[in-house]
This record gives sequence, structure tokens and C-alpha cells, in this order.
Amino acid sequence: MTSHQSSSFERGTDGPKVILAGLDGSAPSLRAAAYAAGLARRQQSLLTIVYVQPVVAAGTAMGMPVPAAPDGLAEDLIREVRASAERLRDLYEVRWEFHTFHGDPYAGLVQAADELTADAVVVGASEQAGHRIVGSVAVRLVKAGRWPVTVVP
Repeated sequence: MTSHQSSSFERGTDGPKVILAGLDGSAPSLRAAAYAAGLARRQQSLLTIVYVQPVVAAGTAMGMPVPAAPDGLAEDLIREVRASAERLRDLYEVRWEFHTFHGDPYAGLVQAADELTADAVVVGASEQAGHRIVGSVAVRLVKAGRWPVTVVP
């Protein structure tokens, strides 16, 4: 091995191979997914669209977390993504996958980015006023410093 070669994999050195877009059904997240699709097309990357289904830890009979959002939301989102992909199919091809994770949105996106070996993360800006004080999922992802993060308004 020469001095310029490395035996370990380094993410993002040749451009993103996997671009992760967080999708929760909000208008900013839909814009983020569309933006990520454009990036994936231009970079010839795999677009991984991730929905993190929130869970409620308290108030369950056996102490098991239960979904805070109906199970049908993930199916509705993937139906919407598929319909959008079909409408745009003649304009450009984007390789994409849809994944559902469960839990806190930040922890779920971190888990997804790690498991799916994301090179970049794209999320929508939070619409909640309190996030300006406490910190949004996007800000927490940026502070994690593990991937380039794009926040779409």
C-alpha cells in the first residue's frame, strides 16, 4: 500500500453515493425530498427516503412504545412518493428506496443514515416556533457533524 492509499472507507470522497431525505409529510419535508431527488439525479446517487414514525413511550400496557402517528401515514407517504416518481419518470431517472424507522425523529434519522451508509442528509426546516429556542432536528443533525446536512426551507 502506498502512502496515498487508505485501507478504510471514507464517506463522500467521490461525491455522495447515497443521499438520505427525511420525509414526514410536511411541506418543507416534501420540498427537501424533491431537492434531494434533484441532487441524486445529478450525482447519479441512490436516493433513500426515510420516514421516522414517532413513538410514545408512556401510557402503554406492557411498557412497549406505541406509534404516535397512525401506521397508514407511512403508506400514504410512499404512495405519494411513487406517484411523484411516476409523473417525473419521463424527465429523469432517479434510483430511490423508501424506508420506515421508528422512534424520535433525530435518533431515527441518525440510525437510518448509519444503517444506510448515507453520504449526505437532506431535511426540511422545522415549522414549529419552539424549535428556534430548543433546536430542531436539522440543527441537531448539523451539530452531530457526521454527514453534510442540507436544510430546505
